Amino acid sequence: MGQNYRHRYPSVSTDTSDTSRPEATADVTMWWCKAAGVLLQPYCVRTGAHVYRQRICRFLSSSSRPPWRLMFFGSDQFAVESLKLLTSDRNSNERMVENLEVVTLSDDVPVRRFAQQNQLPVHSWPPDDVDGRFDVGVVVSFGALLPERLINKFPHGILNVHPSLLPRWRGPAPVFHTILHGDTMTGVTIIQIRPHRFDVGPILNQELHQVSRNCTADELGSVLATKGAHLLIDTLRTLSERTANKREQGQIGATFAPKVSTSMSWIVWEEQTCDQIDRLYRAIGSRIPLRTTWMGRTIKLLDFVGKCHISLSDQRRTVIPGSVSLQMESNTLAVCCKDGWVGFRTIVLKKRLTAIDFYNGYLHQTLQRNTPGQTAEGLFVSRKGGTEAHQMRDSSTLQSLET
Repeated sequence: MGQNYRHRYPSVSTDTSDTSRPEATADVTMWWCKAAGVLLQPYCVRTGAHVYRQRICRFLSSSSRPPWRLMFFGSDQFAVESLKLLTSDRNSNERMVENLEVVTLSDDVPVRRFAQQNQLPVHSWPPDDVDGRFDVGVVVSFGALLPERLINKFPHGILNVHPSLLPRWRGPAPVFHTILHGDTMTGVTIIQIRPHRFDVGPILNQELHQVSRNCTADELGSVLATKGAHLLIDTLRTLSERTANKREQGQIGATFAPKVSTSMSWIVWEEQTCDQIDRLYRAIGSRIPLRTTWMGRTIKLLDFVGKCHISLSDQRRTVIPGSVSLQMESNTLAVCCKDGWVGFRTIVLKKRLTAIDFYNGYLHQTLQRNTPGQTAEGLFVSRKGGTEAHQMRDSSTLQSLET
């Protein structure tokens, strides 16, 4: 009924001096039932001790080449692009994916909706029943650290698709900071996940992408999502080779990309240039409106038009950062900043107003009262006591990751 099958288990230490633990032995004998093809009784031929069944079975059941059995961890629309390509790959002639299951942190996320629409098995976090069922894990914009015990359940490790040229812009918001700091070159990186810290694992694959002029974070994120999905498939195709040739990330050039917060949206007119305000708008403007204050009230600035070239008809006015001027021909409210003027076409006070309506309804009488000089009543005023300006400077968020 059974056959004595001798196997040298590669994951087991070859140092046999320590026989106190079964996994410290090198030679393992297993009873294999020919009829059923089932591993019955693994034990060490030198000590007679039973080895850990889970580790032996995981090794024997795992494939060393495609197609892979994958567990996908993801949340947002960026992750959907990779999941979409993995899903379609299952039906290709030279498929990289044999089986695909999904893990999400919550129910109402794009990845879960896509998985349900395409009849993919979905697990809640943390997943159960992982042992021996998957070869590789894939993490794309997931939002949680994976514990070491989970990482170790994947014989070929867990891959991560990250939208930057690591080690630059480690962290949760690399695309936003790429735009915010005016990077002209970025890309996508495939790394192996390591426990305890985000985005520090060895690099398996990397592809460059030139950032187009006036690109927004949304536009760049969409491009990198597609590029990252294809780079993931390429990595899975040659995973063993790329794992053997992986390279560790260095600390030179390492920067951190913290989450985008509402506090970043406050403009500091005295300190920010036209170019910095332009990059800020392209980085966060589609999600968080730029803000300032006027007569103690918060104003949201929408429909940014960029740098304005204006000449004031009233030469008696004192022009300082925060000064405003209506450009009638373009229906634009121009605001003076550190090195020039920037324009907005929509202002939100109590409600949405065009630049002309805001000027006529609120600013005109104030400016008339304060001619020839100009007091704070006619200015957009930077929020006091905050650190928002420092977050916008070119070098302010380039935090070196020395630890």
